[in-house]
Amino acid sequence: MSSSPAHAPAFTPPKWVSGLIALVPIFPPLYLAALGCLGQLRTLPLTARYILFFFASTQLVAALFTPRPLLSLGLAAARTLLILAMIAAGVYLRDSRNLRPLLWGQLVIFATAWGYTLWTQGLAGVQERLGHPYYYIVSLGLVAVVALWFTVFWRGGRLGWRLPAGLLALATFLAAGSRGPLLALGVGSLAALAFAGRQRRLWVLLPGALALGVAALTTTLNLPLEPVERLLNDQTSGREYVWQDAVQGWQTSPIGGVGPYQGGPYLTYLFKDGCQLTPTLERNDIACPESLSRWSSVWLIAHNAWLHWLLETGVVGLSGVVVLMVFALWRAIQLGDPFVLAVLFGYTAMNVVDVVIAVPSQHFAELWWVAVGISFGAASTPSWRKA
Repeated sequence: MSSSPAHAPAFTPPKWVSGLIALVPIFPPLYLAALGCLGQLRTLPLTARYILFFFASTQLVAALFTPRPLLSLGLAAARTLLILAMIAAGVYLRDSRNLRPLLWGQLVIFATAWGYTLWTQGLAGVQERLGHPYYYIVSLGLVAVVALWFTVFWRGGRLGWRLPAGLLALATFLAAGSRGPLLALGVGSLAALAFAGRQRRLWVLLPGALALGVAALTTTLNLPLEPVERLLNDQTSGREYVWQDAVQGWQTSPIGGVGPYQGGPYLTYLFKDGCQLTPTLERNDIACPESLSRWSSVWLIAHNAWLHWLLETGVVGLSGVVVLMVFALWRAIQLGDPFVLAVLFGYTAMNVVDVVIAVPSQHFAELWWVAVGISFGAASTPSWRKA
């Protein structure tokens, strides 16, 4: 499972750090350990520090122009601190290869999803889309995409374990039937192919080609695999109503937005359904506890990252996010790391129809910010490119 020395990163964290990373998908609060890396931000190049200062400043200033400025300021400070901590963790790790232990935790999540769905609902549950007790179906599909990138971009080591790991990730992705992750897989893989320098290989497109091939074959042969058929469905699932709600909500407070984690009540298309847990738990008649009902609006999203940030932080906060994202994508192209390219570009594409960079999450959004940190702190000529 280990890489050969020729493909080892220049910096390798202690084993306990790698173990912690492996456990994060299983117990997400462990990513709070990244707060200990905040000092790493001082090592960044001056331009990167200016970008982060501008980003943080816009988030805090925007909070002052919300309907509830004191509450918004506290929430904006907490969210910005967590984002900066994740970026700092990426600066500390330096190389995307040090994120590989995440794959082991992700494989446990996939096995749990299959086991729980089959145990509680049988094959009918898989037909309704594979789920997990605390990962949303779309989140599960995106994590499966990340796992596919890990297996495809893993240089060195033996193929023996990568093949079953990749097949489990692919099966989970297909059974989740999420089109947003399919968009991330396609765009991210194409970005890795286009900008990874010497690492350009057509085989980076293999997972996406297999997914589309299975979906097309299922439709052609009329095979009863409903989640796979859904991948080729072009319906928006009501997202256009959510986008309209987000714009109307932003118009009530255009400069600073309505405040972080306070946009839920404005998303009336979603808010009217009340508190809901994951679809998998709902199918098992596990209702949202009364103690959580009052907080249910906190995790409602606008299904478009830029509209979501616009709703919560207005034009001021959105400007900081856009500048940071553009700089991160540009740095990723300079770095040429295929995994970082896939994550940053793939997530950016998926953000058109979902919000996959809003923290906290079950670890997938945090991964995007860690990749930002790797791109910000990378040397002009990365060691893996010299290999």
